[in-house]
Amino acid sequence: MATVKTNRSLTTHLLRRAGFGGTKEEIDALNSFEYDHIVDYLLDNRHKDPVPVDLLRRYQIDLSDVRTNISSGSYWMYRLAHNKFPFEEKIALFWHRVFATGQNKLIQGKPMVTQIEMFRKFGMGSFEKLLVELSKNPAMIMWLDNQDNHKDNINENYGREILELFSMGVGNYTEKDIKECSRAFTGWTIENMPYNAMKMRNNTARPFGYIAWQFKFDEKDHDFGEKEFLGEKGDFNGEDIVRIICKQKATAQFIARHIYHFYIKDELPVPQWPHEEPIDPSAIEFIIESYFKNKYNIKEVLRDLFKSEYFRTEEIYNKRIKSPSELVVNSVRLSGGFDIPSEEVYKATSSSVLMGQPLMNPTSVEGWQGGEEWINTGSVIERINYCSEILGDVNKDVVNNIVKQNPDKKNILNLCLGELGYIKLELSTKIPIEEYIENSLPESICSEEVSLIIKLIVSTREFQMN
Repeated sequence: MATVKTNRSLTTHLLRRAGFGGTKEEIDALNSFEYDHIVDYLLDNRHKDPVPVDLLRRYQIDLSDVRTNISSGSYWMYRLAHNKFPFEEKIALFWHRVFATGQNKLIQGKPMVTQIEMFRKFGMGSFEKLLVELSKNPAMIMWLDNQDNHKDNINENYGREILELFSMGVGNYTEKDIKECSRAFTGWTIENMPYNAMKMRNNTARPFGYIAWQFKFDEKDHDFGEKEFLGEKGDFNGEDIVRIICKQKATAQFIARHIYHFYIKDELPVPQWPHEEPIDPSAIEFIIESYFKNKYNIKEVLRDLFKSEYFRTEEIYNKRIKSPSELVVNSVRLSGGFDIPSEEVYKATSSSVLMGQPLMNPTSVEGWQGGEEWINTGSVIERINYCSEILGDVNKDVVNNIVKQNPDKKNILNLCLGELGYIKLELSTKIPIEEYIENSLPESICSEEVSLIIKLIVSTREFQMN
């Protein structure tokens, strides 16, 4: 394979997709390497101490108590903003979107934090292994009621959703397959289940409230009978079902469209996939081939994708609307991170909610559709206000780094664009800002003027895209 040279635009594009964008310093440091080396570094560079969680234990202990919505979401927001290996947080965010699980039903946050940890640990490996771990995950079991799935009275919630929303998509299985799948997952339940849930067979987390749940296989409650699933017969358990699911072409295509939607371009909403062709069928086919070639290994699929010629074409640059969490995390990283202790992390978490994406609390099992769903009158105002406030703060790194370079009217725009991660503006956006600088700014540029130009840039469509 020929060595692939990189350039600044390609490096910034890769950093946006494999992570949450890069600072000027990060982009400049990586840009001296060959492109394939940068891909490998971003995907493989596991830092020994990626997140300074000890600072929370010492200075902001409230973030260590992850039982409530705001604390668990903010704990993850802190990790998203400070992880020195952002790819593992990005992949966790990807799976959280696909395997949407909501704290609103679970009542407590600890199982959700544990689920996100599971995504970090298994989300970069075999999709088969990930699906098995998902099926054993207490948050998912409670979210889709599999603790109520018994051999003498099956509950089809998880059996249906693992096929419809987590692996194959509508139209690739039958109602009988759903029932047989559900039978295979009988007895997959949790320990430390609240007394009410055990006695009344419902999923309330009261009266004992916040407790740590663990997976339990209840052999006495499992259906060991023969099952017929997707054309195969046997005494299948949950692992067998997952094995059969993962070798289906429909599964590879379904995951490929999710990868395309999250890492390449905004796709159509998931409910339309059974009825609409992919935006780029050749790209989907490439991902499908990589899925089977790499034995379902997701990180290797992404490595193939990021190194492909298709990924390096400029026509796919900035073709995704940043999700609220991506926008917030990108802004926080550019600004230098959260001060600890402070209320900054809670404000970031709340802003993501106001923009339409409450972390760990999607509104339904379908999760967030993304794309244009992120944009409405209210969310746009919050997106602009949050980015303007944090990046235009004269006490933060962005403004100070630019002021140190003694900007003038001729170079202030380029300095600001560079410090924000080498943002590229269309001429229709750039020219009005240049005219404003020429006609309205004083000759002597100070922090207030720098802050103003930054606020104009983060209000543009280009900054809101990924």
